[in-house]
Amino acid sequence: MGTAFTLITIQALMGGADNLWHHEITQRLPARRSAANELTLHALRELLYAYVFLALAWYRWQGAWAALVGGVLALEIAVTLVDFVVEDKTRHLPPSERVLHTLMALNYGAVLAFVVPMLSGWSKLPVAVIATTHPFSWIFTLFGAGALAWSVRNAIAVLRLRRPPEWVRNPIAAGHSATPRTILVSGATGFIGGHLVPQLIRRGDKVIVFTRNPEIALDRFGPHVRVITDLDGLDSSVQIDAMVNLAGAPILSMPWTKARRQRLVASRIDTTRALTTLMGRLSSPVRVFVSASAIGYYGIRGEELLDEQARPTQEFQSQLCQEWEAAARAAARLGARLVRMRMGLVLGRDGGALPQLARPVRLALGAVLGNGRQWVSWIHIDDLVRLFEFALDTPRLSGAVNAVSPAPVTHRQFQAALASTLGRPLWLRVPAAFIRYALGEMAQLLVDGQRVVPTRALAVGFKFRHSQIRATFAHLLRNEPIGTAAADIYFNGECPLCNAEMTHYARLCADAQPGFQFIAAAQQPDALARCGLRQEHLERRVYLRCADGSILSGMPALMALWSTMPRYRWLSRLVGLPLLRSLAVTLYDHAIAPALAFWASRRSPPEVSTS
Repeated sequence: MGTAFTLITIQALMGGADNLWHHEITQRLPARRSAANELTLHALRELLYAYVFLALAWYRWQGAWAALVGGVLALEIAVTLVDFVVEDKTRHLPPSERVLHTLMALNYGAVLAFVVPMLSGWSKLPVAVIATTHPFSWIFTLFGAGALAWSVRNAIAVLRLRRPPEWVRNPIAAGHSATPRTILVSGATGFIGGHLVPQLIRRGDKVIVFTRNPEIALDRFGPHVRVITDLDGLDSSVQIDAMVNLAGAPILSMPWTKARRQRLVASRIDTTRALTTLMGRLSSPVRVFVSASAIGYYGIRGEELLDEQARPTQEFQSQLCQEWEAAARAAARLGARLVRMRMGLVLGRDGGALPQLARPVRLALGAVLGNGRQWVSWIHIDDLVRLFEFALDTPRLSGAVNAVSPAPVTHRQFQAALASTLGRPLWLRVPAAFIRYALGEMAQLLVDGQRVVPTRALAVGFKFRHSQIRATFAHLLRNEPIGTAAADIYFNGECPLCNAEMTHYARLCADAQPGFQFIAAAQQPDALARCGLRQEHLERRVYLRCADGSILSGMPALMALWSTMPRYRWLSRLVGLPLLRSLAVTLYDHAIAPALAFWASRRSPPEVSTS
């Protein structure tokens, strides 16, 4: 038994390395829609592994019970064989993964050579499950817990990947412009790009997305953009009026080791140079180049009030921004108007730092880092997008621009406003020395701040809509009812349940919300054609289009509708609670909407051919 369990331990270690290095880090399977089938198999296989590890950790399975363990192992083999086929069909496996899979197959054969006789011997004993311990008990328990956690993680990823594409769930209404421009955006699949690109589409611009992750770009923006993965593939005759460079690895993630610093620099400099190289070979000049940077350019400055004229320092965060901006200056030498956007902490409800900052506060674990007197220069994502638009459209704006709110706050004020908005206490404090010890120089981002003001943006006439931190948190973190007196609600009229429900809502809204129109998809099949949506989309989920042109779909649309009706306002608040909201959205996307659409399709009469 000792040899068998040793081989099982080796198998578990190789499997964990395969999952972590190949599936998570290099291949990033949980972010690839094409990997949904493979991840489904991984989740099932890891669940089987979890059972085997925990079953063998503390028990001996005698008699017929031994067949259960053997059956699980046989099922695992079948799942693995299917997984091999799916992997070969859906992605190109790197050599290291193929080698590791070969070693795992050989080792698994050795495992079976020892485990099968062991189970055969157990099967001849009286039927019982006997509690037992051995030197591998706790190791197997750890492996079982890890396999179960990974199974759940992959199952959640599968649910996310099998949702309708984001451009279907969050439609983008393409606008019309008399003078549309073509804008190339790098880093478009990130948090900021995910807000900027839809806004460019809505105002009528043509967008080219340069990304290493075309699946994510297509999922997010659908038919509204052209996706490219290689700038060299663009013909020199392509007309590009402006470029927005957002590419760069997250600075607050892994510790700033030498290799990590090189990665942070290369992810910014290489993309910037590739864009300026493209500019140099295009037959038509690029007129505007907006490049992201950060207020880290100013380094650690304590209480000093910093505008765009402030000098940089020698800390790594400052040097990183200096090199980034230096690479972008090549665009100016090619004749483009260059805007260097030095961004502060960007706040948004669906990404960036705020969800991570809010999570411990929601759990009543909010803390002040260090003495709390360090400055936080921040900006609302909506203001940042508007500032990028302003930079693209304003000929007199060039050079460095501080993309921050006019009202920076101390870290203690920031945390207190966040806790107050969420109705939670703020009672913890984490010493700066502990953070510096744990994170090294990267701790500067948390315990040393910059007091930055947007002098240049204000001077050329930009107006901030979100300049106070408490009002910003209220806007981003509270579920407010839709502020519109008119809206169009599209639903599947062929579904009896949908039809009855919407008829009921229409009666309730007849007096309170007379501007609300409830429309069966078949009546106006092209109503959302500007969003790339066809009748089949409108029949698979409910859509709510407000008078201001914004569009909600699925459970968020129903929640917004409920919030306008006093009789159902309580339901909107209930479903809006963080955990219930995620569960409700998941149930709608994966169960309710598909089931109702299938029911409606089965009830629809078949088309009669007239030929």
